[in-house]
Amino acid sequence: MRTKIATTALLASLTVAGVALAPAVSAAPQHTAVQAAPAAAPGFYVGGTWKLYQSNGPVVTMNVSQDSAGTLYGSASCCGTPGTIRSGRVDGTGIYFVIAWSNGALGRYTGNLGPDRRLSGYTFDINNPSSQANWNTSRTF
Repeated sequence: MRTKIATTALLASLTVAGVALAPAVSAAPQHTAVQAAPAAAPGFYVGGTWKLYQSNGPVVTMNVSQDSAGTLYGSASCCGTPGTIRSGRVDGTGIYFVIAWSNGALGRYTGNLGPDRRLSGYTFDINNPSSQANWNTSRTF
């Protein structure tokens, strides 16, 4: 009993003195945080300069950077109008991006990578949803 009291007094004095001690074996188990699984790598890479052909006539030149998570950055130009990729992502075989054009249009593009490794999809102007078209690429990814 005297040993237990002496040990308790020693532990208390060391703790007060600022010395951290490891928990006793009988201490309650510590819970660790569960980490989320890392995001899957994108299924394809669209970085570089390439053209996007819209069914209503315009040809958009894309200058794209893609990070390891599939997020897209970059610029576009069409018919003398520059634009910036406001948001975008490659996920599996899908692609999505929004181009903010300098003339105020806001083009939303969604599409997929086909078996021929070309992209195709649908676009519309977020500010004018009746302005819409299909699109595709001749480049393979």
